[in-house]
Amino acid sequence: MSQINKLKIFNDPIYGFITIPNALIYDLVQHPYFQRLRRISQMGLSYLVYPGANHTRFHHALGCMHLMQKAVEVLRFKVVSISPEEENALYIAILLHDIGHGPFSHAMERSIVEDVHHEEISLLFMNQLNVEFNGQLSLAIQIFKGEYDRKFMLQLISSQLDMDRMDYLKRDSFYSGVAEGNVNSERLIQMMNVVDDFLVIEEKGIYSVEKFLMSRRLMYWQAYLHKTSLVAELILTKVLKRAKELTMKGVQLPCSEPLLFFMKNKITMETFDTSTLDLFSQLDDFDIISALKAWQRQDDFILSSLSKMIVNRDLLKIKLSSEKVSLEELQPLKERFAMENNITLLETNYFIFKGKIKNQAYSKEAEPIRILKKDRTVEDVIESSDQLNLKSLSKLVTKYYICFPKQLIEMNI
Repeated sequence: MSQINKLKIFNDPIYGFITIPNALIYDLVQHPYFQRLRRISQMGLSYLVYPGANHTRFHHALGCMHLMQKAVEVLRFKVVSISPEEENALYIAILLHDIGHGPFSHAMERSIVEDVHHEEISLLFMNQLNVEFNGQLSLAIQIFKGEYDRKFMLQLISSQLDMDRMDYLKRDSFYSGVAEGNVNSERLIQMMNVVDDFLVIEEKGIYSVEKFLMSRRLMYWQAYLHKTSLVAELILTKVLKRAKELTMKGVQLPCSEPLLFFMKNKITMETFDTSTLDLFSQLDDFDIISALKAWQRQDDFILSSLSKMIVNRDLLKIKLSSEKVSLEELQPLKERFAMENNITLLETNYFIFKGKIKNQAYSKEAEPIRILKKDRTVEDVIESSDQLNLKSLSKLVTKYYICFPKQLIEMNI
C-alpha cells in the first residue's frame, strides 16, 4: 500500500474526524496486537448497568491519540519545542498505552494472571513491536517508562491530567449516558503550557480543572464503582479463580486454547516470554464470554452457578456501607448456604464475601496538577482553587461491601 493510502481518517462520535498522521502509526493500528483492542470492551461488564457502554479500548486509544495531536499543536503554538521525532513518539506511546489490557482485565489480574499487571504487558507488547518495526518505537518506550529527560511528555501520557483520563471520562460518559462525566477536554488542552519542563494549566483554566476532577469523582461512583458493575466483576473474578482451581486439579473445562494456557500455568513476569505474549495477544472478551456460556452446563455447582449469574445477569446481592462488616456477621449466612447447597464452608467464600472500594479524585501524594498564575508562579491546584470542595476531592473515601445470594435476603443482614 502506498504511503498516501495510509493517511486515513476515522469517524469518531465524540471528536468527529480522527486523522492517522503517518504511515508508521497506520501500520501500528493495522497490527493484530492493536486490532485485538476492538474485541476488548473499555468498561468491562458495565454494559450490564448501562446498555450503551459497549465501546472498546480500540475506540479509546484512537481518541487519546487525537487529543495528543491537539496538545502538541497547542504547545507548539505556545513556543514549546517538540521535534518531529518527539511528536511521533508521543503519538505512539499514547496509542499503545493500554495495549496490555486483557479481557475484563481487572478481573483477570485478580484471578488467572495474578502476578502480572497490564502496564507491564503493555511494555512487553511495545518492546516486541519495536523489534518488528526496527527500533522505530525506542523513543516512545523511553517516554512511556519515564526515562526521557523531558518530564512533561510523560505527564501528557500518564498523570492526574493526561490524555488517557481526558478521553476515557468523555467517552465513557458519552456511551454510558452518565452525563456528569462529560469533561471539556478541548478547553483543558487549550489552557496547557510547559514551565521548567513541567506541564501546567494556565490560571484561567482552573474552573475546567475543577470540573474535570469533580467529573472523575462522579464517574467513579456512578459508573466504574456502580454496585452492579462491581458485583459482576467480583463474580467474574470468582468464576475465573474457580475455573483455574478445577483445571489445576485436572478437570477438563471447555474453553479456547489461549485461555486454557493461562488457567493451566502460573504466570509471572519472569516466565512471560514471547510465546506467552503471543498467546495473550489471542485472548479477548469473546474467549471469556464463550467460556462462561459453556461453563453454565458443567457439573461443578460453583462454576456453573457463577457463570449463569453473569450470562443471565442474575447476580449476587451487594450491599454497600460506610461501616466495616465483620466475618462473624457473615457466618450464619455461610452455614445456611452450605447446608442448603451441599457445599463446604470454605466453598461458600465464592458466594458470600466482603471487601472495600476506594475513590479519590485527586491525590496529594502523586505528581500534582500545576496551575500557572498570572505572575508566572506555579502552584498546586489545591492551593490555587477557591473551591473548598477540591480539598474534599483529595480525601480518600472508602466504602465497604458484602455480597451474598439473593435467596438469603430474608435473613436480617
